[in-house]
Amino acid sequence: MNLEDSIGDILRKARTSSQTSVEAAAHAAGIPLDAYHAFETGRHPPSNLRWHDLGKLLSLDGPRLQRQHDGWRPNLPNLSLWRELRVVSTTGDDMAVNAFLVWDEVTRDAAAFDTGFDASPILDRIRQNQLALRHVFITHSHGDHVAGLAALREHHPRARIHSGSPTAPVDQRNRPNECVQLGSLRISHRNTPGHAEDGVTYVVGNWPGDAPHVAIVGDALFAGSIGGAREHLALARQKIRDEIFSLPPDTLVCPGHGPLSTVGEESANNPWFP
Repeated sequence: MNLEDSIGDILRKARTSSQTSVEAAAHAAGIPLDAYHAFETGRHPPSNLRWHDLGKLLSLDGPRLQRQHDGWRPNLPNLSLWRELRVVSTTGDDMAVNAFLVWDEVTRDAAAFDTGFDASPILDRIRQNQLALRHVFITHSHGDHVAGLAALREHHPRARIHSGSPTAPVDQRNRPNECVQLGSLRISHRNTPGHAEDGVTYVVGNWPGDAPHVAIVGDALFAGSIGGAREHLALARQKIRDEIFSLPPDTLVCPGHGPLSTVGEESANNPWFP
């Protein structure tokens, strides 16, 4: 699976969030304006691009940018460690979005994390594995992540909804220090606003066989990038450092778009964290 953000996407996000002009970015990169503009829109950069200077201007890590341009991708985690975890991807509006389904192997109690554009694949997996959906955890309320919520609730009306939105019904709002038991699994939450005001990361622990934690991060963090935050970029970065990078390095990172990664991979390679 390709990374969610190209280098051009990262540069454009960083430049617009910092209100840096294309001219200033081209000057820092040491390349002509038309060459820089072409780079931001998906073409290969000139070989003499000054990665360090461009990164410094945009508060990005230049060597990490170059490494990602040269082909860095996160090592594919061995998903067999988490036998009761499924990635459910759906498409719409010219994009793919990830939702996730986890369950306890003994009780068959299940939880969905976001719904994607279409709840049908989640519903199919619930039936195929003879699960009982007990909880639906929402990482943030952007439409591509919750479009299937109504259909999911129609088929499983007793499943409890968990949300970080301050406008959600009181019984659906995440409670401070709440820990939800799903059979032997434990699900906690960490607030990670920035990309979205109601952004939440859910941490699933106590897996069989001592498998590492799983962090379902929504659009707070991607493999090699972060979700767009515009004027809230500083907040987004701080929350990722404090709430996600503080997890053990082998924690599986499950983003709302793009491939899976780990905390260790992202803290060592993500160019947004110089």
